[in-house]
Amino acid sequence: MLVVMERIIWGIGVYLAVGVVFAAAFVAAGVGRVSPAARGSGWGFRLLIIPGTAIFWPLLAARWARPVIEPEESPPPVEPADEWVDPEKETAA
Repeated sequence: MLVVMERIIWGIGVYLAVGVVFAAAFVAAGVGRVSPAARGSGWGFRLLIIPGTAIFWPLLAARWARPVIEPEESPPPVEPADEWVDPEKETAA
């Protein structure tokens, strides 16, 4: 039983160590790519997200690895027609 507990604790330690290394890289370079709202954020915000980044690093790594898809330009607004079709007139004729 003691060996199992030691391996669990060792596994958690490795997971968190990888998370801390990932968090350093992610906070420095990746946070702006994953969240457009975080682009240009200061170091205060980036320091605040380090603990969460270290814990959820597999999810953030998957999002960081995805290609960036820029939103397309919105289509021009549809202008109202000059004359509206009245269905009652169309059926009566």
